[in-house]
Amino acid sequence: MSEFPFLSALIVLPLIGAAITAAVPRDKPRQAKIIALSFSGVVAVITAVLCVGFVAGDAALQFTENYPWVPDWGLELSFGVDGIALVLVALTALLTPIVIGASWNDADNEKRSSPVFFSLILALQATMIGTFISTNILLFYVFFEVMLVPMYFLIGSYGGKRRQYAAVKFFLYSLFGGMILLAAIIGLWVVSGGVLDWATLTGSGSDSLQLEAGSLQNWLFLGFFAAFAIKAPFFPFHTWLPDAGSAAPAGVAALLVGVMDKIGTFAILRYCLPLFPDAAQVFAPYAIGLALVGVIYGALLAVGQKELRRLVAYTSIAHFGFIGVGIFAFTTQSASGAVLYMVNHGLATGLLFLVVGMLASRRGSSDIADFGGAAKMVPLLAGTFFIAGLASLALPGTAPFVSEFMVMLGTFTVNKPAAVISLLGIVLAAGYVLWMYQRTMQGTVNAEMVKANGMKKDLNMREKFVVAPLIAGILLLGFFPQPVLDVINPAVEHTLDSVGVSDPEPTGQVATAEDSE
Repeated sequence: MSEFPFLSALIVLPLIGAAITAAVPRDKPRQAKIIALSFSGVVAVITAVLCVGFVAGDAALQFTENYPWVPDWGLELSFGVDGIALVLVALTALLTPIVIGASWNDADNEKRSSPVFFSLILALQATMIGTFISTNILLFYVFFEVMLVPMYFLIGSYGGKRRQYAAVKFFLYSLFGGMILLAAIIGLWVVSGGVLDWATLTGSGSDSLQLEAGSLQNWLFLGFFAAFAIKAPFFPFHTWLPDAGSAAPAGVAALLVGVMDKIGTFAILRYCLPLFPDAAQVFAPYAIGLALVGVIYGALLAVGQKELRRLVAYTSIAHFGFIGVGIFAFTTQSASGAVLYMVNHGLATGLLFLVVGMLASRRGSSDIADFGGAAKMVPLLAGTFFIAGLASLALPGTAPFVSEFMVMLGTFTVNKPAAVISLLGIVLAAGYVLWMYQRTMQGTVNAEMVKANGMKKDLNMREKFVVAPLIAGILLLGFFPQPVLDVINPAVEHTLDSVGVSDPEPTGQVATAEDSE
């Protein structure tokens, strides 16, 4: 156990901040915003300390903490991070203060409480981090379910059109997945003799479950996988995302797609693969099939969207398909690429949602037809939008390109048809991103848009501070991803070892000078 409880502080501090922020009088919104931003900044600093102190070459859990919870049941409040969890905690810690800054004026409405809005964001941050660092499966489930509450109110109370419908749909889908997960956890509890500690179940004695392929292990895998596939979301469990993404405030949508959805793919790596290795291999071809359908289906629907937020939401369905392919290809390169993709997608799509929100607030609409020639009026905002779009289509030099390339390369070595089909999604991505930018930013200036006073204002200083870290992260990881990969790779290798798979041996031959003679 580390001397200072870093991990539990990452949960407790945002919760304290949420309580203090919510207690601020409604007529003092600026005070609430400063408090929320301050607490999220402290969380970011603690996370930075964690990253500096993390031993990159070690696959074991680090900064572990254990506290009594329900002693009679052998349950503890257990926390720990490996490389996979650490990079996602860092993503959460980075995005939250950025979202608070981007949402500075989103709740300034007489009918809505600004302090409550920002307190909900802090509560959401605490619960999302809790899912990444929990090493007791029941504790993970608690955070997995509780985080639905702040997101439900953020969408339902502070969203735009059809916000209540979108919030209820999101909540019901997620709650249904949680019920399936709870049933699977109870089943695991029974067959493991009451053991729900992740480190114990996946350690050297992980084979003690002795569940043969095709038996109870398969059902437990399906229970866990279904819950996480809904959360991710994978096709065909995706239908809640476009509604939630388009109805939520821009900053909330950035957290929803940039972080919360990653909990699904993270949990597949954390729980489905090492806990049920035989079943994971049995169902891998089907999971890859669903992921490939998502890649093509999400891209095709994105092409036909007429509203910016829904378009970005559908692109995320396609991107999660790439992550799924990378996970279930079972190669170190593809799986490391999938984890890196989670981080890079959070940066790129988070930026894209925030920029779309800035455009919509200025124009008073997010319909593509209501724009046209906007680059002539807001050139800095248009340039930021262009960078976000290029990152979304994985242009070389941007962070998503590295992870997408790794997924494709690692998949190609074991499943060439899946890699080739995925390439079609990359082609479609170029189409929908460039079409979106051309329709909104280029061409003749829309006469109606000129009448919107907001379109006469380019990026202000606050908005520049919001987008700058995301652009920097996209470019930095696009050219220099190795430090992050050094953290990710050992945990990925350990996960694949627990499944019992290894990278294929190279089959090509390199000609030498002696051979040519």
